[in-house]
Amino acid sequence: MANARKGNAVAAEITTPSDREIRIERTFDAPRDQVWRAFTDPQLLAKWWGRGNDLEVKRKELNKGGQWRLVEHSAEGDQGVGGEYREVAKPERIVQTFEWDGMPGHEIVDTLILQDLGDNRTKAVTTSVFHSKEERDGMLEIGMEEGLNQSYQALDRLLETQR
Repeated sequence: MANARKGNAVAAEITTPSDREIRIERTFDAPRDQVWRAFTDPQLLAKWWGRGNDLEVKRKELNKGGQWRLVEHSAEGDQGVGGEYREVAKPERIVQTFEWDGMPGHEIVDTLILQDLGDNRTKAVTTSVFHSKEERDGMLEIGMEEGLNQSYQALDRLLETQR
């Protein structure tokens, strides 16, 4: 599957393979180890994850049972997310819970797989599993796609500077 284009920017391919899932695929022009570092190093994560807004990495305990917490600061206010790592298999797989402060008690399980495509390219595939179709649809309706693509464009810029 190829990434979709929005204007000049590459957009992630977002699908709903079941009533409770969102699947996101995006290819990055960087080797897998470099993409892994961008997803797991708190200093690098803070440079791209927050859609270009100021991001604080409050906690990043990258091991099974470890906690993570991010707070994004924007003109609209602060947005916090966090969860627990269920599985960490460097450099290819992370399974974690995800809970947004705006919807406490609605925990998502995210699985990130980084596929080495060769030629210094990596495909990131994230599958998010929700408790219900309504929760999944709610995430899609609040602008998740736009925010995700903004963050991935920032990640593209970061990866470019590390070549």
